[in-house]
Amino acid sequence: MNKIFCPNQKMKRLIAVVLVCLFASEPLAFAGLGNDKTAYIGGTENQIKDGAEGSSSEKDDKNFVFEYDGGKLLIPYDQVDDLEYGQKAGRRVGLALTISPWLLFSKKRKHFLTIGWKDEQGKQHAAVFELGKSIIRVSIATLEARTGKKVDYQDDEARKSGLGGV
Repeated sequence: MNKIFCPNQKMKRLIAVVLVCLFASEPLAFAGLGNDKTAYIGGTENQIKDGAEGSSSEKDDKNFVFEYDGGKLLIPYDQVDDLEYGQKAGRRVGLALTISPWLLFSKKRKHFLTIGWKDEQGKQHAAVFELGKSIIRVSIATLEARTGKKVDYQDDEARKSGLGGV
């Protein structure tokens, strides 16, 4: 027996399919930096595109390493002369508009680490990185230990986050 669909049923199915696709792709559309990822936000390194995502590592004994799609940035620990950590908190407006207004009450924090260093010729360099939330404390502690420099925190909220809520 052939089923005959009225236009109203077709419209309901179309809307259902569109909503399923929207909600399935929504996390990707609003996804920020991964918990264990690092992004180069900007600085003096022209070979790296602003916003380039990759991974950072302090495991090397001599260099902070940022690996991204186009290459690798090495920052010698013994040439680092400045470390700064700060946060930026923002409301989840996009999610609130698409999912639930209750999300306006939640904040998304971005974590920024600035590293300043001099190259072999004595030229000053700087790089600002956004760090995923699961690597902040380890990165700060390791950089302080390997460079012998203390991180300057932009405010008390950044100090709490960087020190694990101390």
